[in-house]
Amino acid sequence: MPLLPETAIREALSAMPGWILENGALKRRYLFESYMRGIQFVEAAAVEAEAQDHHPDLLVRYGDVTASCSTHSHGGVTGKDLHLARALDRIAAQYGGR
Repeated sequence: MPLLPETAIREALSAMPGWILENGALKRRYLFESYMRGIQFVEAAAVEAEAQDHHPDLLVRYGDVTASCSTHSHGGVTGKDLHLARALDRIAAQYGGR
């Protein structure tokens, strides 16, 4: 899958509140009401990532989880990253992420 041009990424992000393009990756910070809710999100995100065979970087700080999506083998953002980011938004909503 080819790298996406920055204009295409920014256009897609205009419909994805909370996501930014930073250092060649899509990034979003999710806030949860507790540490365990954040961990439940991470666990569900891991299951989805494994199903997609595309794995985000996830950083957990109590109820604060930062997701970073990039296609490391391509050195930037591909359509796989946009697809995974949208899935992470759906999963986060299930656990009260905002």
